[in-house]
Amino acid sequence: MIKANLKLTAIALTTLIILSSCDAVQNANNTQKGAVIGTTTGAVLGGVIGNNVGNKENSVLGAIIGGVVGGVAGGVIGKQMDKQAQKIEEEIPGAEVTRVGEGIDIIFDETSGVYFDTNKSDINAKSKENLNKLIGIFKEYPDTNIIVDGHTDSSGDDAYNLELSKKRAYAVTNYLISQGISKTRLTTYYHGETLPKYDNSTAEGRAKNRRVEFGVMANDKMIEDAKQKVD
Repeated sequence: MIKANLKLTAIALTTLIILSSCDAVQNANNTQKGAVIGTTTGAVLGGVIGNNVGNKENSVLGAIIGGVVGGVAGGVIGKQMDKQAQKIEEEIPGAEVTRVGEGIDIIFDETSGVYFDTNKSDINAKSKENLNKLIGIFKEYPDTNIIVDGHTDSSGDDAYNLELSKKRAYAVTNYLISQGISKTRLTTYYHGETLPKYDNSTAEGRAKNRRVEFGVMANDKMIEDAKQKVD
């Protein structure tokens, strides 16, 4: 009963804080949004949302929000992430780049780069071309950790799709390592068909769901540097 009441209280508090901050967040840039979220909610927002988005924290969005530093240091990190997100958008047309809290969510759809044919997990030439651009940016910003997140459409058996998403995720992870990205920066998740972002009832939606999604988060060094800047 106590745990249930605490959870309800946390959710109610988070909802109240988010509602009271709506106007400020809507009129803020991404860096300011990161600072507002961190300052007003801290661990409450990170913990509650991190445990209720996607497949717990083992997803790009859950991991990013669950790892929020918050406060002024979070604003410093957000500013650096703004620059990296802009660089990705400029150098890889078609990439869907979303700034979330203090991190970055990146998706390549079937026309912009990292995509897969039905039942396939191999990385084609066009996908490698776009991955190479992304790798160059990852090397330019070394103080970040990278999440590689594999997905499938809803066609076929659940267990088969889970294994297929694993093969896709690790195909990309291994390619990043082969091109000089340290494996210590990489975390690999896979979800099968359980976290679609597009409509699986259409061919277009299914093609977009055959994706590998990326998350970019501050590593310990970036977090420590940000905290030192505001001390």
